[in-house]
Amino acid sequence: MQGEDMSVAAAIAEASTRPVTSANARWLARNAIIDTLACMVAGRTDPSTCSVRDAFAGPGSDGEALLVTGGKSSPMLAGLINGTAAHALDYDDNFLPGMSHASAVLVPAILALADMEKTSGSQLIDAYLAGLQAQAFVGDGVGQAHYTAGWHGTSTIGSIGTAVATAHLLGLNVEATARALTIAVSFASGTKGQFGTLIKPFHAGMAARNAVEAALLARAGMQARYDILEGEQGFRELFAGDPQINWQTKDILAPAAHIIETAGVMPKRHPCCGSTHMIVDALLDLANEHGFGAEDVKAVDTLVGIANYRNLAYPIPADQMQARFSMQYCVARALRQGYLGLSDFTPAAVRSFAGDDLLGAVTMQSYSLEEECTAAEKLPHVVTITLRDGRVLQGARQFAVGTNRQPFSDSDRLRKFRDCCDGVENVDEIYGHLQDIDTAGNLKIIRSLFV
Repeated sequence: MQGEDMSVAAAIAEASTRPVTSANARWLARNAIIDTLACMVAGRTDPSTCSVRDAFAGPGSDGEALLVTGGKSSPMLAGLINGTAAHALDYDDNFLPGMSHASAVLVPAILALADMEKTSGSQLIDAYLAGLQAQAFVGDGVGQAHYTAGWHGTSTIGSIGTAVATAHLLGLNVEATARALTIAVSFASGTKGQFGTLIKPFHAGMAARNAVEAALLARAGMQARYDILEGEQGFRELFAGDPQINWQTKDILAPAAHIIETAGVMPKRHPCCGSTHMIVDALLDLANEHGFGAEDVKAVDTLVGIANYRNLAYPIPADQMQARFSMQYCVARALRQGYLGLSDFTPAAVRSFAGDDLLGAVTMQSYSLEEECTAAEKLPHVVTITLRDGRVLQGARQFAVGTNRQPFSDSDRLRKFRDCCDGVENVDEIYGHLQDIDTAGNLKIIRSLFV
């Protein structure tokens, strides 16, 4: 079937697996993979990751897929544990078209099926790019309404789109890749009501495992309904798809630049929920421009989108998981020291900061539904600072540091890699070798991060 007669899943499978030769797209994918590997290492001892490991990585879980926590297991379990680790500290990248933490699902899933001795770096990047584009296409058909309704795109859209990546790594043809995608629809789950708890990073691990299983099932001949994305009682209808939009196969199949070069993935500057980032970046912009410090601040008022507001449910966090989803904590901590790092989101750090007066000085409001629905473009996040000397300063951002519009520098990327891989031997040497992964004949350099 061609064009309008083709199912959405088949169109996504065909369009997403076209060869990507753009040097810039492959460079961006390499950076995203390296960033995610670092986040996996940083998150391997987090309680969420350890819970998954302790629950499943016992006797009878043998296999050849590497675990970031040490040892080997089945591809499904490797996706589950390594995906949880990648998302455990909320330091992994954001991907707006998929409303997802795209790479925290993609990288663990394709690594789980990779042969470290035989899979080339270019094959890894090809699979990553295929899955990222697929996540974008899946997200296009449901729109922001899916996320605003409370679905966690990382584990819904992430499961489905990443099945294209795992199928691609296994060398499946377009028809089998489309089947993997439709199979993955039956796995899609995960609610944003779990944000601020240990199960939230498990969503990324669950999605990576789902994608591995979907590709393996497709390879074994499993069948699913071809129109399960767009059809009755399908993904779009059941998962709060925006009634004003829908997939058009002709648009999916139209030649276009890869999504990584247009919308891009957004590596995180701060190890906390992305809903805080534009405010924190705007706050730091103002502090650098006007030279004020925490002691000069009387009040901080913030304005964010509805979905962002709902994500940040903990004005006075009780632990490090809640702190990552607290606008008050992130803003106050950034004001105190001029940055946010991994050390700010430990149990000890949250306890020591619990009584800080600045927490009570930070307020948060959201745009109205009418404002968001009628806006011609994405509304900015706005921070208003009232200083003790009477001055009122305001800053706004429509994007965070790390986007294609304000990308990380080389030093930003290296600093974050070192922060995440603190304690890893020869970390700078490993980082240097990873820069050449697209031309590497195998993935053995990644193995050194898993021991």
